[in-house]
Amino acid sequence: MASRCIVLLTTLLLLLGSFLLLEISSASSSPCSFPAIFNFGDSNSDTGGLSAAFGAAPPPHGETFFGAPAGRYCDGRLIVDFIGIFKDVLPPQDYFSRALYTFDIGQNDLTAGYVNNMTTEEVKTAIPDILSKFVIVIKSVYGQGGRFFWIHNTGPFGCLPYVIERFPIRAPEVDRIGCGTPFNDVAQLFNAKLKQTVYKLRKDLPDAVFTYVDVYTVKYSLMKRARKLGFDDPLLACCGHGGRYNYNIHWGCGSKIKVNGTEVVIGKACENPLKRVCWDGVHYTEAANKWVYDRIVEGAFSDPPVPLRMACQRQA
Repeated sequence: MASRCIVLLTTLLLLLGSFLLLEISSASSSPCSFPAIFNFGDSNSDTGGLSAAFGAAPPPHGETFFGAPAGRYCDGRLIVDFIGIFKDVLPPQDYFSRALYTFDIGQNDLTAGYVNNMTTEEVKTAIPDILSKFVIVIKSVYGQGGRFFWIHNTGPFGCLPYVIERFPIRAPEVDRIGCGTPFNDVAQLFNAKLKQTVYKLRKDLPDAVFTYVDVYTVKYSLMKRARKLGFDDPLLACCGHGGRYNYNIHWGCGSKIKVNGTEVVIGKACENPLKRVCWDGVHYTEAANKWVYDRIVEGAFSDPPVPLRMACQRQA
């Protein structure tokens, strides 16, 4: 069951790949100036594939930046939006070999195990299979001409309401922030194995350039320092309905009910999304995404430690 789920999620990862145009300007020498960026990932970085496949995200998604739903499960822009400018046409053929390929995976694959009633130890044992599928995808892209890969590790999903509300844990398993330690331990194990996988890919595909980005550390730092940075409770969803974290699996962001024959929105957004880290219990707000982007774009959390604009340069 877990294996079939992982295969399905990997297939969806390919189907939900989204295209964006990247325009980079820099005073530094030899910036990459990628003509295009192709993104493969879950809904943390999906700019419309999920909505196209399963129906549009309802209001108030998109309200902060776009003013209306725009295919993203967020109040505005995602991290990948800050990396590139959305473009709704397919690129010329020669873009494929010069494009940047971004990957943001892990959260759905790992939490799917818990949804399927797997124990934490069982989820851990599924990690090699998840990563083997990831390698297949990378090598497939490479075989089609892809050479530049920007790979995010998975974030601290043990800090997300949809995980800590849905999968109860004991008090000793909750950290000072309120995050579920077992879930974050799984995320960190996955990230360690992912990093090893990236190292091996560098050896197997020497003509490619791989940048591994430690998004986990940045996101956990945001959770830990949220109030000092001007945010409210980092575990409290901005858009939702009821529950300890304003998250309800049955009544999500934009949900409606009928009252005396009239539809009433109960999954409403908070007054000021700019003050929240968590948007809908699953995804981050635009403000949080921008904060994360600002910290990863210059390479401080990358291996090798190169800025995005230089991610085409092969390191010695």
